Amino acid sequence: MLAGALPARPRSRRVASRRVRIEAVAGYLFIAPWLIGFFIWTAGPMLYSILLSLQETDLLTPAKFVGGGNYVALTADRLFWKSLGNTAYYSVFSVVLGLIGSLTLAFMMNAKLTGIKGYRTVYYLPAILPAAPVALLWRLIFNPEQGFANMLFKMLGLPKQGWIYSQNLAMPCLIIMSLWGLGSSLMIYLAGLQGIPKEMYEAAQIDGAAWWPRSRHITLPMLSPTIFFNLIMAIIGSFQIFTASYVLTNGGPNFATLTYVLYLYNNAFRYFKFGFAAASAWVLFFIILALTALVFRSSPAWVYYESELR
Repeated sequence: MLAGALPARPRSRRVASRRVRIEAVAGYLFIAPWLIGFFIWTAGPMLYSILLSLQETDLLTPAKFVGGGNYVALTADRLFWKSLGNTAYYSVFSVVLGLIGSLTLAFMMNAKLTGIKGYRTVYYLPAILPAAPVALLWRLIFNPEQGFANMLFKMLGLPKQGWIYSQNLAMPCLIIMSLWGLGSSLMIYLAGLQGIPKEMYEAAQIDGAAWWPRSRHITLPMLSPTIFFNLIMAIIGSFQIFTASYVLTNGGPNFATLTYVLYLYNNAFRYFKFGFAAASAWVLFFIILALTALVFRSSPAWVYYESELR
């Protein structure tokens, strides 16, 4: 009987191996649309942009290979450094104020009050509105003659301001506008807050811990992975600001709001320096990569996960 059972083992292995191959083929067929889209619309253009960054071309006439010439020319361009400085200025303030503002609102929206779901909806709605119409709305608000901002200043007895037409106030106006879309990070914080086990707060209250000790030793450590995620996304988003500076000020006045992506856009679609613009895009990629790596490198010092706290 044992001798008759031996041939069944290789056959069962063959059947199992065939089933694995069928499942693998089925899996690749299911992800094939995504893979095709990735190689056509993401990987392909990225590889082409690397080649483009090594050429001097307007895409209409034969290209001239210049090697690293575009990257060298970038460092000699005054507007490159101006746009990079403007974007860094915008990024620092918009990221810090955005993280603090959305976290503060999340604490408020986490309260168990009547009608709190309506308030959450109101705060989240601006985050899903199209960027261009929102920028036009803020352009009306910051209009020096008939805008709501100067109307409010007049009611308070303060002098009129030039707002987006002022070289000193134009960038702060863009930063204020960025706070309009706090709803997306607010909801992520809210989900993180509601995911913290209530037993931890109850144990701390039994031990006599007040609000601040509970927030410092329970809420912030447990929420640190969420803060980490929002910080990464905020840094990436802030360095890619385009619509606000393009619609509100078009980089003015006197290049005060010329952001890096707007600078890249102008070189590509206004001056038709596509090789130069491709080099600018790769510089931006490595800047964002370096900043993201820096935040990841610092994360072990301040990001705590539930498995590490037990």
